[in-house]
Amino acid sequence: MKLNRILLKLSGEALEGTQGYGIDPLRLTDYAEEIKSVVDEKVQVAIVMGGGNIFRGLQGNADGMDRVQGDYMGMLATVINSMALQSALEKIGLKAKLLSGIAIDPVCETMSRRRALDYLHEGAVVIIAGGTGNPYFTTDTASALRAIEIQADAIVKGTRVDGVYTADPEKDQKAVKFDRLSFGEAYEKNLKIMDLTAFTLCKENKLPIIVLNINEKGNLMRLIKGEKVGTIVS
Repeated sequence: MKLNRILLKLSGEALEGTQGYGIDPLRLTDYAEEIKSVVDEKVQVAIVMGGGNIFRGLQGNADGMDRVQGDYMGMLATVINSMALQSALEKIGLKAKLLSGIAIDPVCETMSRRRALDYLHEGAVVIIAGGTGNPYFTTDTASALRAIEIQADAIVKGTRVDGVYTADPEKDQKAVKFDRLSFGEAYEKNLKIMDLTAFTLCKENKLPIIVLNINEKGNLMRLIKGEKVGTIVS
């Protein structure tokens, strides 16, 4: 599979590193360098980040919080993570543009398809924060929506495991990894790859999802070079 333009989905928890909360500067630098390695190969990269490392703890103790208010708080958490990644990318010499589904002037520009594509064509990494800009939608769904908007070749979902398994490999030593799955097979096996709304968007728009271990140095480059990395759902 030739990948000229990808959307990289990173969870907020991915930024925690070993500290278990917040943003680990070393992990942030590692991700920035992984991204730079493929940008240097002329691959266009857009990124959507989650916000669980910032909002999860509050959410767990927020009994009775209004759902809409809580979702907007989660969107703001993704902006914080995206700002941190933008800074890390710029520190190592990359041009990084931050767009958002919710207007937060002067921190970031409002997301539009044309603006994102213009920046990608200019060679910038485009970070898209703020989810879809609407409550009741996850960052999984935002990733699918943004990937379709920018006509990405695939969503690359960076996780801490090296693909999709029959069960959680961190809990079940007998779990078996899939190298490739169809959308139908993944649905029938009830594999939790992305939430159902996101998964349906990808299926209907024939957008492949590639799940890989983003914490293994060089994995993103190996994927771009055509090596077998992670699991492909298509």
